[in-house]
Amino acid sequence: MKDAIQAAKDAFPAWRAKPPLERLRYLVKWKTAMDKHNDEISRIETMEHGKIIDEATKGTERAIENIEVALGTPSLMMGYNIKDIEPGVDTVLSYEPLGIFGIISPFNFPSMVPLWYAPYAIASGNCVIVKPSPLDPICANKLSEVVDEIELPPGVYNHVNGDVDAALELLENPDIKGICFVGSTQVGRDVIAKKCGETGKRYIAQCSAKNPLVVLPDTNITETVTNILPSFFGNTGQRCLSAANFVVVGGDEFYKELMDKVVAAVSQIRVGYGLDQTVNMGPMQSVAGKERVLSYIEKGLGEGATLRLDGRKPEIVGDYPDTCFLGPNIFEDVAPDMTIAREEIFGPVMSVLRFGDLDEAIDFVNSSNYGNGACIFTTNGKAAREFNHKVDTDNVGVNIGIPCPLCLFPFGGTKDSFFGIMHGQGQEAMRFFTDSKILTQRWF
Repeated sequence: MKDAIQAAKDAFPAWRAKPPLERLRYLVKWKTAMDKHNDEISRIETMEHGKIIDEATKGTERAIENIEVALGTPSLMMGYNIKDIEPGVDTVLSYEPLGIFGIISPFNFPSMVPLWYAPYAIASGNCVIVKPSPLDPICANKLSEVVDEIELPPGVYNHVNGDVDAALELLENPDIKGICFVGSTQVGRDVIAKKCGETGKRYIAQCSAKNPLVVLPDTNITETVTNILPSFFGNTGQRCLSAANFVVVGGDEFYKELMDKVVAAVSQIRVGYGLDQTVNMGPMQSVAGKERVLSYIEKGLGEGATLRLDGRKPEIVGDYPDTCFLGPNIFEDVAPDMTIAREEIFGPVMSVLRFGDLDEAIDFVNSSNYGNGACIFTTNGKAAREFNHKVDTDNVGVNIGIPCPLCLFPFGGTKDSFFGIMHGQGQEAMRFFTDSKILTQRWF
């Protein structure tokens, strides 16, 4: 890691001095190279992580889109000025690159998350060091091979595999100006935010979540069921914007019709190897991840919830060991204070809660420690507007199962789901990777 930091330190002065358009020519080649290797990167991600190939491909496409948005850097970096702010005195603000940034990426999106940050940092004149998750580093290694093809100057984009020691070097080294992190709340709050505070670094820490999906009785049930399945069970529930709590508002008749259709649809999910095009859900990424989900299922049963759909022993498509495979699980009779309603499970588990009206549902949403995403399904515009206005989350969806903002917009998060000031992607990313320098001048 120290060698990578030194390489970035040596590269920074010449890289920041390049005109923005010259830096962007490398991004044009980067985008072209990523397009060429899209299928290969996606297949590696499926084989290494376990997600189905369609999900892996969409993640790679989102990564490429961030390069495309970063091509707007000359406009995004434009400062502003006032002439004669006092007689004969002019003031100009410019956005200046800061130096070296560390990117500590998670296991669940090994190709997408590094590119939430790296294109903006590099386009604005900085250098980066990517440290992927040790759980699935091969996909990130392939990203680095693609970067090698575009012949960036040595030291601008660096890749270091490692575990805790490598991350701590990034956090503690004084030459690192900022950290971009995606992972658990515990690490984001107790390690990233704390260490960066101690060393004066900027940081973006996107963390855990417990995302609710609220359904009102006026909803279109067929369309709702179709749209919520990927939210709960896509990526095998290992996604920071996955829905976790299914919050149903309405009477018994509506509830029964809705849940009968939900259970029927979820029961059709085929579990197996992600490169099999007939499969809808792959395995958990690790044995430890599966064991964690199983422990939460046991907690739910112990606290009195009803496991209406039991996915602990799924039928697997193909002849594969069941080491990491789980099927979809649905809990009913879940109370708001149960562990499975409060803590992030990060797996294919739907917890169903019932409330009498929208206000009660919103109160439950806002009682969570987390504030990543929240969705509502309804045909009532007034209710949707009220939901958006009142819920204490940054990513909100209306008739959208996964409220993930495209890269023109920042990826939000609040409360225990985010630590820092500015978020990744778009204009906020550009502000994160640059400093405001204000020049006030008079000429005699």
